[in-house]
Amino acid sequence: MLRFFKRNRQQDIEHTQDAVKPSRERWFGRILGVLRSSKLDDALWEELEEILISSDVGVDTALSIIEDLKSTVKERKLESGDEVFQSLKDTLVAGMSTENAESVWMDDSEVTGPYVILMVGVNGVGKTTSIAKLAHHFTQDGKKVVLGAADTFRAAAAEQLEILGKQIGVDVIRHESGADPGAVAYDAYQAATARQADVLIIDTAGRLHTKSNLMEELRKVHRVLARLEAKAPHQVILTLDATTGLNGLAQAKSFKEAVDCTGIFLAKLDGTARGGIVLAINRELKVPILFIGTGEKVSDLAPFDTRDFVESLLAPVS
Repeated sequence: MLRFFKRNRQQDIEHTQDAVKPSRERWFGRILGVLRSSKLDDALWEELEEILISSDVGVDTALSIIEDLKSTVKERKLESGDEVFQSLKDTLVAGMSTENAESVWMDDSEVTGPYVILMVGVNGVGKTTSIAKLAHHFTQDGKKVVLGAADTFRAAAAEQLEILGKQIGVDVIRHESGADPGAVAYDAYQAATARQADVLIIDTAGRLHTKSNLMEELRKVHRVLARLEAKAPHQVILTLDATTGLNGLAQAKSFKEAVDCTGIFLAKLDGTARGGIVLAINRELKVPILFIGTGEKVSDLAPFDTRDFVESLLAPVS
């Protein structure tokens, strides 16, 4: 049994609470007060829909959530605002139910080389910083990490990764600008194997998601890794920028089609009051959120826990 990601439950909850604070104070923290002060009628459901849509949950997802909640209220004959509030939390948790982040990092199979994580996403979403956060967490847990700078299209990408690697204390494998990303991935895997690294995290280019050549490039990197280790990459993590809200989902779908993403790192969640995007992601993409970015420091990361997230998001504000 491989256990790659160490968790500190209390610290994770605190990070999550900090990350959702803007969304809670602007939108979601009002919900309990609304439920306690209103009748369970059409006006209430419309107000809840407005809160959800305004927070970037999306119209379809918001309507689905409200319909599920109304059905539960009717079936269970709920009458008090507190009962409906608890039911809403349960509805949201059920709507996002996926594997917990903890179970994703446990595997019964044997890994003969380094555990390979391929990071994908559009430029500017915080992908490189997210890689640094993952690498920092792994090193804090005593794991040896190597980074591969396979974003050879953007001149500054490798330099940025190298700077972050030095700060964290991990090796970075890079080629010259414009080099073949597949060759970088190959060399990074060989270096990680030779250095007996536990984890290899590979950065990739993220220029316009509509460019078919980029998507083919990602597929090639994927194929190169699979030839080196049949089960590699073990994770393909898509980085999304929470501040772009629903606009980021179209980009996400393109990456999912190209390389079959296994999880999402939702970056910059602390920088938006429209955190409702979290509620839409699983319904739209059917890909679990594994991590959330909770601040600017490399330590500002939390494994995503659905129940903890919902409890933090809906915590009442005065």
